[in-house]
Amino acid sequence: MQIENRLDQLTIPGVLFEKEGDNALRCLACAHRCKLVEGRHGICGVRFNDNGVLKTPGGYVAGLQVDPIEKKPFSHFLPGSQVLTFGMLGCNFRCSFCQNWETSQVLRDDDIDSKWIGVREIDAERVVQVALQNGAASIASSYNEPFISVEWAVAVFKLAKQAGLKTAFVSNGFATSESLAYLRPVLNGLKVDLKSISDERYREMGGRLQPVLDTIRNAKEAGLWVEVVTLVIPGFNDSNEELWETSRFIKSISSDIPWHVTAYHPDYKMLDATATPASTLQRAAEIGQEAGLNYVYAGNLPGRVGSLEDTYCPKCTKALIKRRGYWILEKLVSADGTCPHCGTAIAGVWN
Repeated sequence: MQIENRLDQLTIPGVLFEKEGDNALRCLACAHRCKLVEGRHGICGVRFNDNGVLKTPGGYVAGLQVDPIEKKPFSHFLPGSQVLTFGMLGCNFRCSFCQNWETSQVLRDDDIDSKWIGVREIDAERVVQVALQNGAASIASSYNEPFISVEWAVAVFKLAKQAGLKTAFVSNGFATSESLAYLRPVLNGLKVDLKSISDERYREMGGRLQPVLDTIRNAKEAGLWVEVVTLVIPGFNDSNEELWETSRFIKSISSDIPWHVTAYHPDYKMLDATATPASTLQRAAEIGQEAGLNYVYAGNLPGRVGSLEDTYCPKCTKALIKRRGYWILEKLVSADGTCPHCGTAIAGVWN
C-alpha cells in the first residue's frame, strides 16, 4: 500500500522501547507491548524496527482542525474555548463500530481507499503557530489513537506549553505506565473512551480491559484532568448491569470524574446496529447519577436529552453551565472554579 511506504518515511526516533536480543525491540507505547524484530511493524501499523532503531510517527498530520473543546468531548476543561486538534493514522484497536475508521483503520483494512486520505507534512512549531493564530486555548491529539504516536505529541506539547497553551489527549486508554509517565510532564487533560466494562468485548476490539482501567486510575492519581466517555451501543454495552458496573468503577476513583454517555450512529462494519435513542442515554445517565457521580452528561443528541447537557453544582444543584450541543449558552462558574451560589469547588480546569 502506497500510504504505508510514505508513512515509513515520516518518522522520528522513538524512545519508548526496551532492547532485546538479536536486534529486537520491545515497544512500550501501548499495552500490546509488541516485540519488534528487525523490519517488523507493531499492531498499530506505524511503529517499527528499522535496523535496531525504533521509528515512530512524526512530522505530519492527517487532520488539523480548530473545534470547540466540547466536541472532544470535555465539559470541565476550559469550557467554551477553542482547541486545535491534530490527528495521524493508525490504531492499536480494530473496533467494528469505529466512528473515525477512515484514518484509524486505513493501514489494516484493504477496503479503505487510501487515496482519499490526506497526509500533510508539518513540523511541531507550525502546529503551535496554527493554534495561536486561531485563538485556541489548547492543543489536543485525537482522530486516531494518540498513544501510538506519543513521541510526536510530546514534541508538539513541549512547544505548546512554552506558548501558554493547555494540552490534551483523546484516547482509548490502552496505554502503559511508561508512556503515561513520559507524557505526563506536558499533558493537562486526558479523555478516555471506556468502551465497555467487559474484557470479552475488549478482546473483540483487539485489546484488553484492564490496561484501560489502569490508565484511568493512574492518570487521575498523577494529577491529570480526566473525563471518561462511553459510546452506548444498543445490544453491545447498554445493559443496566454493565452501565452500573461502569459507573461504580468511575466512582471508585473519584465521584468528580465527568462521565459522558454518547449516542452511537451505525458506521463502519456495524451498519446493522441500531442508533442509540435518547431514552437509552437518559437511562444510562440516571444510573451514573444514582451511583454517585457528580457530573454525568449525555451527548451527540443536542436538545433531546433535557438537562443532561448542562453542568450543575453537586451541592446546591443550581445550573452553572447551560449547553446546546457544542455551544455554551450560559456559564456561571466563577473564575476560581467555584459555584457562585454556595462557594462549592467545581472540579475541572477553568482558566
